[in-house]
Amino acid sequence: MVRSAHPFAATSVGRMTSPIKRIALSTGGGDAPGLNAVIRAATLAARNRGWDVVGIRDGFNGLMAPEEYPRGDGVIELSRESVRGIVHTGGTILGTTNRGNPTAYPVQQPDGSWVEEDRSDELIAKFREREIDALVTIGGDGSLTIGNHLHERGLRVIGVPKTIDNDLENTQSTFGFHTAVDFAAQCIDRLFSTATSHGRVIVVEVMGRYAGWIALHSGVACGAHAVLIPEIEFDLEPVAETIRQREERGAKFSIVVVAEGARPQGGEVSVLGKAVGQAEKLGGVGQKVADGLTALTGKESRVVVLGHLIRGGSPTAYDRLLGLRFGAAAIRALEEGKDGIMVALNPPTVDYVPLASVTKRQKHVPIDCDTMLTARDMGINFGDEMPHDLDEVWTPNTVL
Repeated sequence: MVRSAHPFAATSVGRMTSPIKRIALSTGGGDAPGLNAVIRAATLAARNRGWDVVGIRDGFNGLMAPEEYPRGDGVIELSRESVRGIVHTGGTILGTTNRGNPTAYPVQQPDGSWVEEDRSDELIAKFREREIDALVTIGGDGSLTIGNHLHERGLRVIGVPKTIDNDLENTQSTFGFHTAVDFAAQCIDRLFSTATSHGRVIVVEVMGRYAGWIALHSGVACGAHAVLIPEIEFDLEPVAETIRQREERGAKFSIVVVAEGARPQGGEVSVLGKAVGQAEKLGGVGQKVADGLTALTGKESRVVVLGHLIRGGSPTAYDRLLGLRFGAAAIRALEEGKDGIMVALNPPTVDYVPLASVTKRQKHVPIDCDTMLTARDMGINFGDEMPHDLDEVWTPNTVL
């Protein structure tokens, strides 16, 4: 059953809804475990309704840059056979990219410089030429913002929320997040062993962009001793004091989990660079934290950057099922005449929410949420307050 938590007109004002005959699927932005599950469910659900289904390669590049596909496969037919056996696989069979935004398309000038042009009307014309009645766009905030722009220009669009960062509004979860947290937790568990053996501080940097969901959930689940997230500007002295107190109690090691978008008090987010047509690339904060903790504590600190590892691989059963639910719900939304909406998980059901409502701001970790309170009760430090002075005596059997 699908219910709409946000009642609104099924179509835009003045826009006629013609019967669906042919739809397109597009996957954009970073890859995420569960993308292929969405593709399979949407393809089968559409085919079962007698609709043709095509997939656009590499975001919208399959339409925008056909010269890159010399075999003419920038847009491919999606059949029952082409989506068979893909639910358990990572990545996306359509390919993806974080370049080629049609609303700010990078174009090189004769002098070698680059400018960004809005080519969305040209893109919509290409949809019309191929007699595509509707688009199901599967992506994060960037892809969904593009989708909403195309919807406002007249294209019929349904959005599906995809990001390991879990930073989209109006959905409890995005597929890919569960898998990312699960893998990050496995890595942190392994690092506990080597940190304990060598008596080191190990700093683990994880993805998440400007939200701390992955760092918080994986760090708390594994019992990290400090977790630094974008929602709280950090000071390294409280983290160093946590390490010192552990040292005094006989615990010679510490694990610090850092979100890539975390920033020091009064400082800036660590950015590795930015290319034309792309979002800025975050990274490097883990090394800065490790260097700072070594200076403050005198202890050897090492940094491990999980990076793209947590985006790859087979999705968990949870993300497979969520992807399937989202893909099927997107087709039901089209059948019901919906337009300009995103399917969203709001248990116990999948809802429809206005696409525009998820493109205005990111979903950040509430600093008073239950997981944060649990972490503080357990003594996990967030770099914003000095730890309590504990007088317990550590033994090899103590759980720390």
